[in-house]
Amino acid sequence: QVQLVESGGGLVQPGGSLRLSCAASGSIFNINAMSWWREAPGKERELVARITRDNTDYADSVKGRFTISRDNAKNTVYLEMNSLKPEDTAVYYCNANIRETPAHYYHPYWGQGTQVTVSS
Repeated sequence: QVQLVESGGGLVQPGGSLRLSCAASGSIFNINAMSWWREAPGKERELVARITRDNTDYADSVKGRFTISRDNAKNTVYLEMNSLKPEDTAVYYCNANIRETPAHYYHPYWGQGTQVTVSS
């Protein structure tokens, strides 16, 4: 059983910073892509940032402000968020494509979500 657990959300003032973490645990043989998504009230879930072993990609709205990184030894992905804006307010979800055993295909798993609120 694979589980993704996020942490690090909260309330921050505009211009502030937060660091989100997402740790994968359970039966894990390999993880390829890991990513962060967000869902604001009344909006569809959108991709914020994605990291593979060789590449990172960002949504245009967060480029230059957010940084995604990963610690493969800990099966953990991070999202460093700087210069936060009210429009960054959303529930943030992590996603990881995980292969549980050599006999399995990669399967996407989601975390439970963590609230980020940017407000004065």
